[in-house]
Amino acid sequence: MISYLQAVVIGLLQGVTELFPVSSLGHSVLIPALVGGQWAQDMNVAAPESPYLAFIVGLHVATAAALLLFFWRDWVRIIGGFVTSIRYRRLSTPAERLAWLIIVATIPVGIAGLALEHTFRTILGKPIPAAAFLIANGVVLYVGERLRRRAQATPETVGPGAAHDAGAAADARLAKMSIGRGTLVGSAQILALLPGISRSGVTMVAGLLRGLSHEDAARFSFLLATPVILAAGALKIPDLFGPLGAGIHGQVLAGSLASFISAYLAVRFLTRYFQTRTLTPFAIYCVLAGAGSLAWLTLH
Repeated sequence: MISYLQAVVIGLLQGVTELFPVSSLGHSVLIPALVGGQWAQDMNVAAPESPYLAFIVGLHVATAAALLLFFWRDWVRIIGGFVTSIRYRRLSTPAERLAWLIIVATIPVGIAGLALEHTFRTILGKPIPAAAFLIANGVVLYVGERLRRRAQATPETVGPGAAHDAGAAADARLAKMSIGRGTLVGSAQILALLPGISRSGVTMVAGLLRGLSHEDAARFSFLLATPVILAAGALKIPDLFGPLGAGIHGQVLAGSLASFISAYLAVRFLTRYFQTRTLTPFAIYCVLAGAGSLAWLTLH
């Protein structure tokens, strides 16, 4: 049974770590193991029929809701672009191109998630592998930053421009990506099926290596994550109304509220942070946290 304290703590953690490039699943596996006792017993995502997993899925949907609220203007444009592209059979406006870019870029991770999520979670969703993958996530972030510095700038990295609506200007820049580039960036999300590998982190690194600025790479990462998280929720949320959700509906609501608030604050912070800053601090954190967790779990 998940307590209300556990629900709120994990909810706050989920909202932050899903958007910060530090892996929410990795932290959801590691924190209970590091606390130990009842936490480790109650919260095990690797169990075949895990109530904790159903609980985490509820938190993910709350995180996606926070993203939808923060980027609601973008999604109005994107959905409108999708509708007009179908109606007029064209891909001429930035909104129309971005809508289909997101759709096509999401397909690979959708297929991989259906095929591999259960296997990866039950085999690798344990503390020791999660700590190792968290270290690997830090290395990916650091190497991605180093490689980006050596890369030549492309037209997509040109500054934000003078448009009054900064969001529309950013979406217009993203829409200039080719379908191939967008699909490569979206496919990076597949790595996030491994506990400890961050969805936003690997997607941002892929975007940086494809020529995006930090600001645009973060924005594209958040836009790509929203339909993926919602789709996963649509598949798993029914579990909360079955035996797996018995006795934890109140905890799910409390944790989801905490996750929604922390995710909204996190995305507000990160969209400003990446206007001038890099992934390097997160890389250092992941390596240190992963190595520390690995040492603690191995020695204890």
